[in-house]
Amino acid sequence: MNDRTPVVIAARRTPIGTAGGALRGMTVDALAAPVLRAALAESDVDTVTDVLLGNVFGPGGNTARVAALGAGLGAGVPGMTVDRQCASGLAAITTAAALIRAGEGDAYLAGGAESASTAPYRAWRTEPPHWYTRAPFSPAEIGDPEMGEAADLVAAEAGIGRERQDAFAVRSHERAVAAQRAGRFTAELVPVAGCRADERPRSGFTTRRLARFPPAFTEYGTATAANSCGVSDGAAVVLLVSERRRRELGLPGLRLVHAATSGCDPNRLGLGAVPAMRAVLDRAVDIVEFNEAFAGQALACLDAAGIEEDTVNPDGGAIALGHPWGASGAVLVVRLFSAMVRSGGPGTGLAALSAGGGLGVATLWEVIS
Repeated sequence: MNDRTPVVIAARRTPIGTAGGALRGMTVDALAAPVLRAALAESDVDTVTDVLLGNVFGPGGNTARVAALGAGLGAGVPGMTVDRQCASGLAAITTAAALIRAGEGDAYLAGGAESASTAPYRAWRTEPPHWYTRAPFSPAEIGDPEMGEAADLVAAEAGIGRERQDAFAVRSHERAVAAQRAGRFTAELVPVAGCRADERPRSGFTTRRLARFPPAFTEYGTATAANSCGVSDGAAVVLLVSERRRRELGLPGLRLVHAATSGCDPNRLGLGAVPAMRAVLDRAVDIVEFNEAFAGQALACLDAAGIEEDTVNPDGGAIALGHPWGASGAVLVVRLFSAMVRSGGPGTGLAALSAGGGLGVATLWEVIS
């Protein structure tokens, strides 16, 4: 470890709202701005070199810059928006970490934000206009399946059946509800628009109840509306500083040990995180935060990386909490910070997720005091 080692010393997020729910009136920059302020306020850092935010379906125009101005960070803080699809929030964090290592600056706010509720309609400029719900993730000749279709393929090829997927989804909700009731999310949350808690977690789910849900994406598939994540709104931000700056402040934090980004066959896009996880896992980890886009897809990744599913997402994952695309990777790091720094928990953690187009980002962290 040297003076340029990046360390997270603060981490906050909004509650995650179901699209069309409590956060439906909040634009993506309006979601991000109060979280930027809250993360900065956790420390004695006065200003930052830059703000990096991941975003997938926003209006364009550099959301990070708009949010930084809205947060009152000053006209001198520039802002950069990152798009690595669902891995955008984590990619923004690893990019900020790389800038610290390179000596470009000592303090960065990084994370992601998504407002599925206010995302603009999109159309190709043709006559008549051709409306579309998402941009291409891959050239058509290579293959560019929809997320759910690809999740069904990955689960089938990995031999992960419906019963195991439903059990994984039930456990996600049970853990998230237990964490809410125990107040384990409270310190990381920044209330916005009157919303003070994650909207999606549900008590009373059982595998018998989930078994009634029909396939959602392919005729004989195993991914359903109940064992898949929800479309969501939310923002999450961390404050990264150099180790030299952290020592001066005298604060504990999460040191970034390794980070990796990987790609895979776009037709099996849900496996994108596997090579990245294998690249960073050079030791046993105490806690794993992995984005649960689809139960079958998540389990296929965990199996391939040799991670026991029971050890993952101890307070629930995206199936229960929701998946605000551009923010989800940053949510994983916020959760690690709460478990490992705020609560004085275990010493080593992994945050990882797969993304559209066959991409993956994985990060290995350790507590430093």
